Amino acid sequence: MTEIDIRPLRLDQAEALVELAGNIWRTCYPGIITPEQIEYMLTQRYKPGLVKQLIARGDLWLAALAGKQMIGFAHGHPLQDGDYKLDKFYIHPDWQHHGIGGRLIAEVARQARRHSYNRLLLRVNRHNQPAIDAYLKHGFTVATIHVEDIGNGYVMDDYGDDQESVGVKGKWN
Repeated sequence: MTEIDIRPLRLDQAEALVELAGNIWRTCYPGIITPEQIEYMLTQRYKPGLVKQLIARGDLWLAALAGKQMIGFAHGHPLQDGDYKLDKFYIHPDWQHHGIGGRLIAEVARQARRHSYNRLLLRVNRHNQPAIDAYLKHGFTVATIHVEDIGNGYVMDDYGDDQESVGVKGKWN
């Protein structure tokens, strides 16, 4: 198997990340959400300028690279309550089940610990069983359901966190 490097995302890789996100979402989310919602959410969340803005803000962005090809990524940032959020986390389907996701999660957790955060939270679509299984395998637990209106008649139907409850979470020593 090709050696996989996990590195901080560079500003000049934002376009490649947006392209990868589109490929992953259009492959993995049909049957979970509608094609229209997929495009709506991609337009909201994955623009090169937005990714660059979040990098400039100091958010953690990691790229998983097979040679020069980006095959996965993770995005994390602190939350106001002192927790750390794994906000975006995707591996191209052709590269899943090779330990890359575990390496990305471990690096996000390492970076969070380095900055004195002791809990990692995330949200995951309640109908995305492969992702739920992967998170459970890596020590996360399911704590609550979170349904959020995201506009245009769409909702995110997740296991997740909000101000009053703890969502899918992981802890480390």
